[in-house]
Amino acid sequence: MAKNENAVSVLAFEKKLVPSDGYMYGTSWLHREDSKAAPLKLKPKSVRGTISNRLKKAVQNDPAKLNAEVEKANLQKVDACSLLPEQDTLKLEFTLKILGGVQQPSACNNSVFKQSYAKAVNEYVAKEGFKELARRYASNLANARFLWRNRVGAENIEVKVTALSGNQEEKSEQSVWCFDATQFSTRHFDYEDPQINELAAKTAAALSSEDGFLTLDIQCFVQIGKAQDVYPSEELVLDKGKGDKSKVLYDVNGIAAMHSQKLGNALRSIDTWYPEFSDPETSAGPIAVEPYGAVTNLGKAYRTPKAKKDFYSFFDKWARGEQLDCIEDEHFVMAVLIRGGVFGESDK
Repeated sequence: MAKNENAVSVLAFEKKLVPSDGYMYGTSWLHREDSKAAPLKLKPKSVRGTISNRLKKAVQNDPAKLNAEVEKANLQKVDACSLLPEQDTLKLEFTLKILGGVQQPSACNNSVFKQSYAKAVNEYVAKEGFKELARRYASNLANARFLWRNRVGAENIEVKVTALSGNQEEKSEQSVWCFDATQFSTRHFDYEDPQINELAAKTAAALSSEDGFLTLDIQCFVQIGKAQDVYPSEELVLDKGKGDKSKVLYDVNGIAAMHSQKLGNALRSIDTWYPEFSDPETSAGPIAVEPYGAVTNLGKAYRTPKAKKDFYSFFDKWARGEQLDCIEDEHFVMAVLIRGGVFGESDK
């Protein structure tokens, strides 16, 4: 096949939202500020479960066979994590680095494409300044979406965000914001809040810069009840035959933790621009920014190439100077670039 001289076969972008792992500690709500939180440890449990999976019809229709199957012990060894009896509050702590420089790919082998791409990004920055994206990222910090299952059933949730700029001229400038996460929904971004706007302004400034950055320290306190279970990330066990546990949780140096990837997924769950968002029967709410709108736990891609709503359908036109139909499509494209990835196209 003939080689396509206009193709950009090598194209990559570094991610601009870089969270650390999240570390989990136990404390009490009344003394969350003045007491030293204790690191939470994983503990193995051996449990005897019951048979609850679907059975073959021959077993279903024969009471004797069913009783024999039910009698079998479903023995499991799993990791678990919980607060101590005197603790009623989970403390989750992590840092987030926000980087500038989206104007330039980290790798690109087509100089013509690189120039047209830079022009498109600079026009977006001049027009939008990442304000909408930054407001949504800040909102996902304020509403504590990053807690995932730990957010459910919490009586109180407090999020404390401390920002210390990495830019030399603002090195001494420090800002602190404190949010009551229960006051912010995770289903939309329609609320207005002065603190969110302030945090978003700092975030937008870092994203708009060519080489600036911003580091945020996030501390979240979640009152869930004494001795209640907490939920660190679960490890993916690729070779289950070698392990003796059916569930393996994540820890770092003995401290229960959440994967940086899981925290990042929550922070970039800002896509409300996909076609089915407004349909209450099929909407998944805000979804994580992905080229095809993939939501793995639902087994569905909300942005398909067939509908021309995926990242590549937009990006290939936009980066070469064509206008997209609406600003929301541009927001989506820029959010994917902030996510980062390898986006080269075939040169055949």
